[in-house]
Amino acid sequence: MSNSIPVTSPLLPPLEEFMPFLEEIWASKRLTNGGPFHEQLEAALAEHLGVEHVCLFSNGTLALVTALQALRVTGEVITTPYSFVATAHSLLWNSLKPVFVDIDPLTNNLDPKRIEEAITPATTAILPVHCYGIPCDVDAIQKIADTYGLKVIYDAAHAFGVQHNGTSVLNHGDLSVLSFHATKVFNTFEGGAIICHDRKTKQRIDYLKNFGFADEVTIMAPGINGKMNEIQAAFGMLQLRHIDSALQSRKRLFDRYARALADVPGITLLEQPAGVDWNYAYCPIFIDGSRFGVNRDEMYNRYRARDVLVRRYFYPLITEFPMYRSLPSSDAAKLTHAHLISSRVLCLPIYPDLTDEQQDSIIDILLSARGA
Repeated sequence: MSNSIPVTSPLLPPLEEFMPFLEEIWASKRLTNGGPFHEQLEAALAEHLGVEHVCLFSNGTLALVTALQALRVTGEVITTPYSFVATAHSLLWNSLKPVFVDIDPLTNNLDPKRIEEAITPATTAILPVHCYGIPCDVDAIQKIADTYGLKVIYDAAHAFGVQHNGTSVLNHGDLSVLSFHATKVFNTFEGGAIICHDRKTKQRIDYLKNFGFADEVTIMAPGINGKMNEIQAAFGMLQLRHIDSALQSRKRLFDRYARALADVPGITLLEQPAGVDWNYAYCPIFIDGSRFGVNRDEMYNRYRARDVLVRRYFYPLITEFPMYRSLPSSDAAKLTHAHLISSRVLCLPIYPDLTDEQQDSIIDILLSARGA
């Protein structure tokens, strides 16, 4: 498998650039509990992303779980079936009931028209996902939230650095949650963050991620251990030096895919909406087998046979897993767009180290399958 092409590969700056950070950690013996690199990274990310407050976490899933705790969400939460399963799992971990609604087939995000139909007296929040980093219809979602008195927590795991009309998409909703997992455009090995708008909310989140400690003898809430350690935070500081060039490389690769596949019958690429500065986090294509000649699963197997490790993000839908399938909102008849997109999506490899030769071979495998 050493010659395989993964769907993504982590951004790893030169190892020698990381050594001074490690030497500083070794000298200080500060490994965790809000050390200097943790504080530096929170400030640096807030400036880089154009947001007020960043609360770092050891991973994005704990950040999601804690975001729901921070806003004291109860009852039912409207969310998407078309996401990584951690989105819905964070609800179950908080004893909340997920209510799934269909997606917009162009953006792959929650369809605001479906959100309003799903609201009940038990609904307290909306948990949308900026799928592939493409922003949700934030204005429509906020209007619904304001009308019904709901909280909005964005799962922004894919949306690092994404801007809409010159403003960070992370500034929308009550909270936004980032993932810094190794597969993301910006990684701290594992990691995540909650973006919030005011100091009081940040203080509550910081209590919650550190067992609820306010000081040595005062516990403010039943918190959890979600803190990011110093090695992760130091790596994040190093990553910030390289993220702009990495995003430029991703854009160049995505544009090469787009040029090569633009006129292929049965192949649709992700559209970048007007006014969006995107991060090119993924390169999903959507295969209509009746027009292309080969369906998505056949194409997946062809790639895998050539050690090109494409992925079907997101298949199966969350609603097809055992812990969710019995919910009334998981009825496939109510989720027609999500099921259609899930049956057609194939994410092609995209990461800064992908060579033009590798990308050309990926494109050739696809084009050679036409009509087969």
